[in-house]
Amino acid sequence: MAHLVKAREKYNCHERYVNREFSWLQFNSRVLFEAENPDNPLLERCKFLSIFESNLDEFYMVRVSGLIEQVEQKITALTPDGLTPDEQLELIADEVRDLRQRAAHIWSNDLSPALAGNGIVIRKFTELTKAEQSALTEHFQNRVFNVCTPLMLDPNPTFPFISNLSLNLAVELK
Repeated sequence: MAHLVKAREKYNCHERYVNREFSWLQFNSRVLFEAENPDNPLLERCKFLSIFESNLDEFYMVRVSGLIEQVEQKITALTPDGLTPDEQLELIADEVRDLRQRAAHIWSNDLSPALAGNGIVIRKFTELTKAEQSALTEHFQNRVFNVCTPLMLDPNPTFPFISNLSLNLAVELK
């Protein structure tokens, strides 16, 4: 947690207290460590990477959104470790950037090649054979497209409900 050490120096933070948000990020870093750990079975490592990402989604939905609300309401109260909501957001952004880079590295350089070595290959559509592209297109048109619900965003002040933690696709028409 190099960012927390820098924060303590930059903001003269209280060393006796552990920042709540950084404690949570440290926990998620340990989840990511399990994805890196070659002693864990390959699919378990993939599951840990998925858990890491899911945890990060929840962290942003709950913790980061709460800090953003505090900033918007101009709340400047310090946490026990001496940080304002603004300072916490800055440090969180730095730490999460590092964690996401680490996660991307684990996926690209470790898990994805290991899966491929075991016959599980993730390919781009253009890398498929014509027959595979045709089968996939047919599957999309018959199974997926039918359950897609288009929502239009316009200047109207009533914003349509878009479910979080679900698969959503945004398309801009020109």
